Amino acid sequence: MKHYIYTLSLIICLNLNSQEPKQINDSIIPLDEVIIKGNTILGNKFVAKNRTGAAYYLSTEELAQFDYTDINRALSKISGINFYEEDGFGLRPNISIRGTSPERSSKIAIMEDGILISPAPYSASSAYYFPSVARMQAIEVLKGSSQIQYGPYTTGGAINFVSTEIPQKFRGKISTSYGSFKTGQTHATIGNSSEKFGYMFEILNYNSDGFKSLNEDLNTGFDINEITSKIKFVPKTTNTDQSFELKFHTYDEISNETYLGLTETDFQKNPYLRYPGSEKDKMSAEHEQYVLTHELFVNEKIKITSNFYENRFKRNWYKLDDVVHDNNSQKISKVISNPSQYPEHLKILSGELDYENALKVKANNREYISRGIQTKIDYHWYGKNESFNDLELGIRIHYDEEDRFQWEDIYNINNGFMALESYGEKGSQGNRISFANSFASYIMYKYKFKGLTISPGLRYESIKLGRDDFGKSNPLRNIESLSTRENKVSVLIPGLGFNYTFGNNLSVFGGIHKGYSPPGSSDGQKAEESVNSELGIRFSTKKLNGEIIAYRNDYSNLLGNDLAATGGFGEMDPFNAGKALVNGFEVLLNTSISKYIPISFSYTLTDAKFLTSFGSTQDIWGEVNNGDQIPYIPKHQFSSSLSYRISKLDINLNASYNGKFSTLANGTEEISSYLILDLSMKYRIKKDIFLKSKILNLSDKKYAVSKAPAGLRPGHPFGIYTGIEYKF
Repeated sequence: MKHYIYTLSLIICLNLNSQEPKQINDSIIPLDEVIIKGNTILGNKFVAKNRTGAAYYLSTEELAQFDYTDINRALSKISGINFYEEDGFGLRPNISIRGTSPERSSKIAIMEDGILISPAPYSASSAYYFPSVARMQAIEVLKGSSQIQYGPYTTGGAINFVSTEIPQKFRGKISTSYGSFKTGQTHATIGNSSEKFGYMFEILNYNSDGFKSLNEDLNTGFDINEITSKIKFVPKTTNTDQSFELKFHTYDEISNETYLGLTETDFQKNPYLRYPGSEKDKMSAEHEQYVLTHELFVNEKIKITSNFYENRFKRNWYKLDDVVHDNNSQKISKVISNPSQYPEHLKILSGELDYENALKVKANNREYISRGIQTKIDYHWYGKNESFNDLELGIRIHYDEEDRFQWEDIYNINNGFMALESYGEKGSQGNRISFANSFASYIMYKYKFKGLTISPGLRYESIKLGRDDFGKSNPLRNIESLSTRENKVSVLIPGLGFNYTFGNNLSVFGGIHKGYSPPGSSDGQKAEESVNSELGIRFSTKKLNGEIIAYRNDYSNLLGNDLAATGGFGEMDPFNAGKALVNGFEVLLNTSISKYIPISFSYTLTDAKFLTSFGSTQDIWGEVNNGDQIPYIPKHQFSSSLSYRISKLDINLNASYNGKFSTLANGTEEISSYLILDLSMKYRIKKDIFLKSKILNLSDKKYAVSKAPAGLRPGHPFGIYTGIEYKF
């Protein structure tokens, strides 16, 4: 009986008794069905290479090559992904897929195990919490027409982080490493399964003193702790197969991180300097996730998966916001970008000038809730002439909110050290709740006959966005001072993908779909909309396999966001930016010199332009004219890796190139291009014991990665990290 690959949705079916094929070769063959586990959207490289749309599966083996803890480095090998760094460790990534606005990764669907994982995906999508790549089993990326099941953001793509799964038999690992800047990591997992019961328990600690210098060797690093547990129960029934799985995850972080960067002059002198005015800056964050998953297999044709989920996240990023001199208060971004205009303000920041009531430190105190239920029904059958049909229906009911209760404290600076002058009134810098209720559904149909696969689909989103503002002088939140606003939107998001295989070694794929991002809570505000298309080929020979893709995203209305992280006022309000056009070209190649020396190469060309002139309060955009480049999107990127593998030793060299990009739309300021080399080694001491080492930034290049939020920021310097891993 033939089986056919079937398209998967936001909620994937799980076959409890199946396992991933032991061998999946890279050729494009008309394999008919691959069963995929419930927390994945691809499951393996084979499915990614046979999808009706661009996709990439970053496997456990690929992640293990460098044991990256920085998501930017991990994603650099995937074509079509743009990003700019911020802290050098990847704690707050700014990721774009196919030219979407990268700020705080707010324009892509970010999931963990198929569940939206941003703190408030609809009402406040900026990803101040981001899954730790160090504990992931795989990373799945969807682009183009293959991603409309995974809204509400359907313009660029979706990223799904696959966490450590419950193993089929008793197994685990303990891994620890230590290196430059007193950076340490400990990661341990253990799990087992029986016929009715399975479990997995995992801990992760990641900490560092940081590579920036502040006053008398104050800590500029972080300390992150995570615990993840999963329990699965399979009840014994006579008529149906089903299972229940409960997942719990907790995360806490203390990071001495700041928005304050450096002026051009100071960056050239010492890119790793931090001004004394950022001494008190600190992020405190906690995250909890609860997910109950139920899989029901009615029969061989019908499978139903349901997820009940709740994410809670709270954080207080206590950080410098304004500098005051002679009763003239200025945002730190203004001072750093115009040092000649504000010389005394800069002296206060750098500790050269003692001053009273000089520094305003804002407590960006926020709590988030994201909860919902999502269900997917998958029905597949075989038609005439051995054609395969698959119908998917998905529904999600979701609520999320962001609760702001912020204040601002005043500090003096004396001899380069800060001292508290006065506490601010609670709620005076933000005292409101933004919320969203959404209903989403989709239908996907897949038809496969011989070499042709066609997959039309339609997504529906109905969203109610609102804001309850209690006012800046109402810490007790009396409702008499309450002001409200509300915005309701609904949209149909169609998509069509196809894939045609010519024998086993060549296929052509493509599609067209509607791109969409929800608006804000202001009444009548327009959503972000676009028409997106792609066309690509996948090929495989004895020596070379890969894919080449061209795409076009034509925006009728691009949305910007007022983020402090991009030099704005931090009100989070989206604003309409008019028409824009993104054209791109993606190349991914894999070959080998011999069976011991595999080579991979990826290249991304992104041409992202505004087609409307407008003024912006965002430092990341500035004044925009028709034809200006969208800032922070490099036109050229490439990544290449060379490996040497013999019986006990693996050596991997990776080169990542980020082309220059504008930091303002008019192109008057830019970040220079840079090429970074990373090297890793893994040696098997015994069957289950491995010695690991890696060098980041092998050439010790000193380079800038961003001018946002407020001044030039450096990339990770030369660093050596060594550790040991034991598997059992």
